[in-house]
Order: sequence, then structure tokens, then C-alpha cells
Amino acid sequence: MYDVVVIGGGPAGITASIYAKRRKLSVLVISKKETSLFKAEKIENYYGFPQGISGEELYNNGIKQAENLSIDIVEDEVVALSSNEFNEKNFENKADEKIFEIETVNSHYQAKAVILATGSNRLLPNIKGIQEFEGKGISYCAICDAFFYKGKDVAVLGSGNYAIHEMQELKPIVNSVTILTNGDKIVENRDVDISKDEKVQVIEKKVKEFRGDSKIQEVEFEDETKKDIQGVFVAIATASSNDLARKIGARIEHGHIVTDENMETTVKGLFACGDCTGGLLQISKAVYEGTLAGLAVLR
Repeated sequence: MYDVVVIGGGPAGITASIYAKRRKLSVLVISKKETSLFKAEKIENYYGFPQGISGEELYNNGIKQAENLSIDIVEDEVVALSSNEFNEKNFENKADEKIFEIETVNSHYQAKAVILATGSNRLLPNIKGIQEFEGKGISYCAICDAFFYKGKDVAVLGSGNYAIHEMQELKPIVNSVTILTNGDKIVENRDVDISKDEKVQVIEKKVKEFRGDSKIQEVEFEDETKKDIQGVFVAIATASSNDLARKIGARIEHGHIVTDENMETTVKGLFACGDCTGGLLQISKAVYEGTLAGLAVLR
């Protein structure tokens, strides 16, 4: 078990890991090596680089700095986050020590604290009905909302490992799950053979619209075919900080994770820093918040 698991390897996450490690904590950084820094050809407004620096070089420098401090770094994708605080065993009596469970595509980790630092939420696909039916059939967390769809026919919007994970969470509860890849190819997952699962269907057509009256009732594809559904779980690409925060009950407002002055969320032991907390989307702000989280996590 680690003292701290940091999810995200950008400026906020690496800074948090450095400060936590220097306070003698055991630290693991999990990163899928996906960062908006890679889109920055040259950064000229960050302190200490008179000639500027590319986003990719800055990212790699941060990883090397963490490795030089013997911080464990794993390239993997986090698909679920939970804790033992309110499991069945401790429903009436909370556990003496909270333990966070971090599930990735390839492994499973435990930690006493978690820092979310995977950047801001991605833009939703331009599909009519997604925003209109939020809370009326459109959900972003299978663990949170699966119970409300017991025995119903639902869909998962996505094509990656995160979508497959959400499908697996839903399958024991719902009647059937349709994975809507929106024109993409479904990822090959060595542990899950969807082709042999009678409860799961994959449709790789482009989605045109989600429809319904007071609640979502059907999906229409661009070829004008339709399919009846009673719920849609959005799981596009990889799980963002917001997605993981929702799974564990952390408060989100206006699309950003709510934190206190120490970057702790409304869930004790869970911290967030960087673009996922909103405000100024700059490296300097991400580094500052990573510093606060890395210092505060010891307390």
C-alpha cells in the first residue's frame, strides 16, 4: 500500500508527488501519458525558460525529476476509484483507517490518500440530446447510478477500456448493455471477450441524436436507424478527474471539482489540483495547486 497515489503525470501531479515524496511519504504516480502539454509547440510564459520550451520537453523533464527522487511511476489507465469507508462491512461503523482502491486496466493499487490531477474534462461529442438528458437518462458513473436501471436496457457511449469497465459494472444489474462507439473501433481487451457475451452488443455506427420525452428513450444513428434504450452512460476515452471524483462522491460544481484551501475535496483524503479544479488554466496555477496538495496530504 502507498501513502499517496497521484493520478496524472502533468505539472500538477508531478509537483504534488515531489512535495509528498520529500516529506518521506511513499508515492505512486499513475499516468497514461496523455496531456494537453503535448499540444504546446512552445511555452514562453513560464518562469525560468528564457528561450521557451516545448510542452513535450517540459512534461518529460517533470517525469525525469520524479524518477530521480525514486518516485514510482506507472504508465497505465485508471478506470475506477473507491474506498472502504462505506462498503457493506463498514456501513454502520466506518473503518478505522480509510483505504482507497485504485483500479487500472492492468493492475490494482491501494493508498491512504489520492490526488487527482488528470487535467480538465474533455469536450463532449457533438451529439444532440446529451446535455438535454443529463439526469434524465444520461449518466457519467455506472457505480453511482447502475441500481436505478435494474432490469433495463442501457447503453455505454465510448470505445476504450473505460467504456468496457463501465459495461462490466452495469452488466450484473441491467437487462442488456449496448456499447455505442460513435464510429470508432472498439478497443481490444485481453480480459474481456464481448463477442461471446449475450447481454452485450457493440454498435460502431455514428450516433446522430438521443431522444425521448421526459426521459431518454432511443438513440438514432446517422444512417437513420434507431434503437430503444432507457439509459446512457458516457465513458469516452479515459476516465477524467471529474469521472473519478463522481465515483467516490466528491462534490462537483460547474464542471469542476470543489476543493478547500488545501486542495482537499469533500471526500476526506481525496485531493485535486490543476485544470480539474477550474480557474486559470495555466502551468503556473497547476504547479501551485500541486504544491498545496503535496504538502497538505501529510496532514
